[in-house]
Amino acid sequence: MRPRLHVRRGDTVLVLAGKDRGKRGKVIRAIPSEQRVVVEGINRVKKHVRPSKKNPQGGIIEQEAPIHASNVQVVCPSCSQPTRVGHTFQGKEKFRVCKKCGARL
Repeated sequence: MRPRLHVRRGDTVLVLAGKDRGKRGKVIRAIPSEQRVVVEGINRVKKHVRPSKKNPQGGIIEQEAPIHASNVQVVCPSCSQPTRVGHTFQGKEKFRVCKKCGARL
């Protein structure tokens, strides 16, 4: 069975745990096999890179590292509240909905 996440790329999320608790950001990448997500501006780490064509100088760069999906909660675009994700069917299509206001995500 394929692992699933409650968040998708492009979702705005609230960080629930860790050093960036309480911050909001946009999901850049979801990694379902590892149950992790990369959030813009959250969990930034320094990485040493050697010189290459893309980065001829080399040096130290800052980039976002993945965090566990259980440490983030989706923020509803219509009510701006952190919420759990529900599912509803309309005909044969399945949609994600906000548990607080019922709006589609």
